Amino acid sequence: MATDPRAVTRPVDPLLLERWSPRAFDGSAMPQADLDTLFDAARWAPSASNYQPWRFLYAHRDSADWPRFLDLLVPGNSVWAKEASVLMMLLSDTLTAAPGSTDWTPSHSHSFDAGAAWLALALQATRMGYHTHAMAGVDFDRARIELAVPDRFRLEAAVAIGRRADKAILPDHLQARETPSGRKPIEEFAFAGNFRD
Repeated sequence: MATDPRAVTRPVDPLLLERWSPRAFDGSAMPQADLDTLFDAARWAPSASNYQPWRFLYAHRDSADWPRFLDLLVPGNSVWAKEASVLMMLLSDTLTAAPGSTDWTPSHSHSFDAGAAWLALALQATRMGYHTHAMAGVDFDRARIELAVPDRFRLEAAVAIGRRADKAILPDHLQARETPSGRKPIEEFAFAGNFRD
């Protein structure tokens, strides 16, 4: 009998286990109000002394921007992401300043902070019956130019958002991967004291 890849040994909140990254989306439209709810969830993430260094650029599937966003994905991602409801780029500000100051300094935690906002958004999406799939398979150099991203911002990832569809809509080579994945045991990544590999 196969083991459950999402089995846990501690009382983890089920929402964390329900969140996964499918590739089969149903192509339905996402109301702007729903997307704004996801952004509202993101803004409540831990915020780097309230600087909130994340930015989201997005396109709805029926918008004029959709083809531009889709074209920035590598072919292996665009083949399935074309059926998402929304495509989004997550950015982080590499500079920071104290509230009210214009003394900009390099931020040590910009990617960390943007990742926290992304997770808040992804969990809210799961709670609302949507799924998200973040991906690094993006032509980031072209995306910077196409989306007019200033040099000080780092493009972190693209994200597809939508409602799940049957995996049969995917190319054959992706259908077998269309299942929630497991995770490493805690002992492989959490260590008391010094680093161990």
